[in-house]
Amino acid sequence: MKHHVTRTLYDYWTQLRGKRTAPERHEVEPGDIRGILGDTFILEAVDRKTYTFRLAGTRLCAAYCRELKGRNMLDLWTGKDREAVASLLAAIVEDGAAAIIGIAAQNERDQSMPVEIMFLPLRHGDGRNNRIIGCFAPHDPPYWLGIHPVMRQPILSLRLIWPDETPRFLRTGKEADEEEEQLQAVMIERTRVGAPRPAGAIGNTRRIGHLTVYDGGRRD
Repeated sequence: MKHHVTRTLYDYWTQLRGKRTAPERHEVEPGDIRGILGDTFILEAVDRKTYTFRLAGTRLCAAYCRELKGRNMLDLWTGKDREAVASLLAAIVEDGAAAIIGIAAQNERDQSMPVEIMFLPLRHGDGRNNRIIGCFAPHDPPYWLGIHPVMRQPILSLRLIWPDETPRFLRTGKEADEEEEQLQAVMIERTRVGAPRPAGAIGNTRRIGHLTVYDGGRRD
């Protein structure tokens, strides 16, 4: 987490959830995160292909120069990137993961800015993780932000975070013996020909579509 907005939201979400997999939607108080509220959004998980904006902060909407409430977040991507984000969001809803995506947000003039997007599960209604709270955090916002809309946002990196432990389907013998409070992660980087292994990546690698998955992650 490189941006103070993502760190702030993650710390708040962690405080709310305690030892649970996710906090309840009604526990989120806008006043508690007023400093980053304009960068924050809440999604409703309708199905595996539809994640509708229930709320979208003013700075987030300004980046696209339009209101996002009621729109499907997956429509912000196309092709394999859309498929990758759909798989990521399914892991959040079904497995209680958290996630961070790095994108290159581009306008119609091909000007670009790096953005960090975070997704965190919320429980709602019947106790399922059918809401997602997240944030859109540009690094060094350029002058054109809010003037020229983001038109494309290719994925640069994805990272799944398991706040308590690596889920059973990803664990190896060594990982299974580690303490539950250790933060486990899956680092996913866009495959590049001849690209070096990302710093801090450990364990084995696997291919998923056009992405390379690095098992392991940060340990506190």
